[in-house]
Amino acid sequence: MDISLGLPEFPPETLAERRKSRKLLLRHPTHPIEVGGDAPVSVQSMTTTVTADVDSTLQQIAQLTATGCQVVRVAVPSQDDAEALAPIAKKSGIPVIADIHFQPKYIFAAMDAGCAAVRVNPGNIREFDGRVGEIARAAKDTGTPIRIGVNAGSLDKRIMEKYGRATPEALAESALWEASLFEEHDFRDIKISVKHHDPVVMVKAYRLLAAQCDYPLHLGVTEAGPAFQGTIKSSVAFGALLSEGIGDTIRVSLSAPPEEEVKVGIGILESLNLRERGLEIVSCPSCGRAQVDVYTLAEQVTAGLDGLDVPLRVAVMGCVVNGPGEARDADLGVASGNGKGQIFVKGEVIKTVPESQIVETLIEEAMKIAEAGDLDSDSDSTGPAVVTVS
Repeated sequence: MDISLGLPEFPPETLAERRKSRKLLLRHPTHPIEVGGDAPVSVQSMTTTVTADVDSTLQQIAQLTATGCQVVRVAVPSQDDAEALAPIAKKSGIPVIADIHFQPKYIFAAMDAGCAAVRVNPGNIREFDGRVGEIARAAKDTGTPIRIGVNAGSLDKRIMEKYGRATPEALAESALWEASLFEEHDFRDIKISVKHHDPVVMVKAYRLLAAQCDYPLHLGVTEAGPAFQGTIKSSVAFGALLSEGIGDTIRVSLSAPPEEEVKVGIGILESLNLRERGLEIVSCPSCGRAQVDVYTLAEQVTAGLDGLDVPLRVAVMGCVVNGPGEARDADLGVASGNGKGQIFVKGEVIKTVPESQIVETLIEEAMKIAEAGDLDSDSDSTGPAVVTVS
C-alpha cells in the first residue's frame, strides 16, 4: 500500500521572525556550525567528565552527539585540562568550546589547541580587561570566536557596586561593556550570554541585549535545578525569548546527565517549530471516559518507537469520543474502547485489534510508514508526519 506521510506543502508556523544578528562560524573539519544570522538555532551541552581524561571526555561527547547535541563545551580549570584540549578538539565529532575561568593563560592554550570557540567569564578572570587586546589579537590570528559569558554570581565588582545586585540592567551592561573592549581592538566575532537562575530576570536581560547589539545570543538559565524544575524554568525562559525571535543557540542547564539537557533543548525547539520534528507522540490526558490505561499505553508505544529517527506523529487515544477525529489528523493512530483498538493510517481504519495487540500493531504500522515514505532530507517539505496515541 502506498502511504503518504502527509507532509505539508508550506513551512511550519513560527511565532516571530528571527532577530537579525551577526553570523559566527564554529570550526570543525566535518561538522562546522554557524551561529546567528539565518542559521538554525543550535543545541549545546557541557561534558561532566574531567577534561584531562581524554578518553572519557570523548566518549561522553560521542554520546551527546548521538543524542543530537551540535556543540559541546568542556571545562578547563587546570593545566592538565588545557593540555587535553588539542586531542579532544581533533577527535570530537562536533565543535568544542573551551570554558575558561580564573586563568587567562588557558584562553590562549584553547586557541592554540584548535578549539572552535572560547567561553570567558570576565567577572572572575584576573586582570581580564587589561588583556583584552592580547586576547583579541590571538583570536583574530586563530579565527576563534569569543563567547562573553556573564553570570549573576560573578558580576564585575564595579557593576555590583552600581546596581547592588544582578539586575537585568546589570547583566546587560556588563556584557556590553566587555564587548566594547573587544570592539576597540576591531574584534567582533563575539557571542554573548547573560545567565541568571531566575527566568524573569534572565528574559529581561536578554531583551535588553537584543535591543542594544547585533551579536548572536546564547540562551541559558544558569543553575536551573534538577530535571523537572530545570526543564520548566528553561522552557519558560527559552520559550518567551525564542517566540520573540531572540536566541541563536541554547543550553539547558540541568542537574541531570547532559544527554537529558540535549533532549529537552531539542524538544523546546521542536515545540516552537524552530527545528524539524522527529517522532511525536500525541496522547490524551485520560479522563473518566477512558476505557484503556492511556498512561501505560502511551509509555509502551513511546518505548517501542524509541530510536525511530523519522518525522512521524503517532496518536494514542483512550476513548471513542475524540479518538477517531484526533487519530484521523495523524499519520498513524489508535482509538481504544471496549477492549479493542481501531488502528488508523492517514484517517482510514485499516484494522481493529484486541487491546493486548495495540502496541505491537502500532509499532508494526509505524515501521511500514517509515519504510514506505520519502524521507529524503532534501525534500521541500519541512513539517512532520504525525502518529497520535490517545
